[in-house]
Amino acid sequence: MSAIATPEPAAGAAQARKPRKRVPYVRQQKPTEGRRVKKSILLTIVMAIFVIYSVVPLIWLIVNATKDQGDLFSSFGLWFGSDFNLFQNIADTLTYRNGIFVQWFGNTLLYVVVGAGGATLLATLAGYGLAKFNFPGRRAVFAVVLGAVAVPGTALAVPTFLMFSQLGLTNTPWAVILPSLISPFGLYLIWTYAVDAVPTEILEAARMDGASEFRTFFTISLRLLSPGIVTVLLFAVVATWNNYFLPLIMLSEPTWYPLTVGLSQWSSQATGVAAQPIYNLVITGALLTIVPIVVAFLFLQRYWQSGLSAGSVKQ
Repeated sequence: MSAIATPEPAAGAAQARKPRKRVPYVRQQKPTEGRRVKKSILLTIVMAIFVIYSVVPLIWLIVNATKDQGDLFSSFGLWFGSDFNLFQNIADTLTYRNGIFVQWFGNTLLYVVVGAGGATLLATLAGYGLAKFNFPGRRAVFAVVLGAVAVPGTALAVPTFLMFSQLGLTNTPWAVILPSLISPFGLYLIWTYAVDAVPTEILEAARMDGASEFRTFFTISLRLLSPGIVTVLLFAVVATWNNYFLPLIMLSEPTWYPLTVGLSQWSSQATGVAAQPIYNLVITGALLTIVPIVVAFLFLQRYWQSGLSAGSVKQ
């Protein structure tokens, strides 16, 4: 009986039985991804520099408002002094010279409420009218508004002073309020915002139902324009609150000074023959001055953000 020869396994089958070594997968980085990482790191560094540049002065102001006159010059600027005198400094600031700081604060509120509020109202009415009504000379008005936006306010301060002096309005609150009522940038902002925020179809439907233009504006358009109005209001409030040059040349009576000019006068007391430095009160007054602006931004932040982003996405 002949033996049956068993076939030998093929070489390929033998190799297939051997366990394969797993080679780790190395993901090759694309050149564009490396550029993105470098760009991200660079942007992070730039943003960190901007944050430090913005936060450090505020920290310095808060820390030094807790020091007395001696600790301001004998201690490190970004750290507290030997004594915590914040509340004493606040009390001295509010009572110095029979509470003149409180009067300056009231003057600033008057200029902001009447000036910034009136500027927002006028900008809303004019911007809405330019956006939703066609009339002869509309392009000319647009060119004038853009030209007014490009002119800085300091360039118009001296001509405004000469005009107000002839009218006998200098050294009165109207010398600050009346120029603050004009806001070309606010008008332009409301104009561009109202073009997309208020659909023309809604206005036509309201007119067909018999609604007057005033009723349509106050019941429909005003609600749709609320984010833009709040944005213009914030810009006007900040501009009027921080206004320094115009009140400086318009007002000579300290009782009508705003906070900016009043604190500058306190700071100038440190120089001269009869110098009376009150740097601790100046710093504390500056801290009290920025508190209302910070509160206003925190309270109206959501309206401000929605106002800036409105119209950026096509419906």
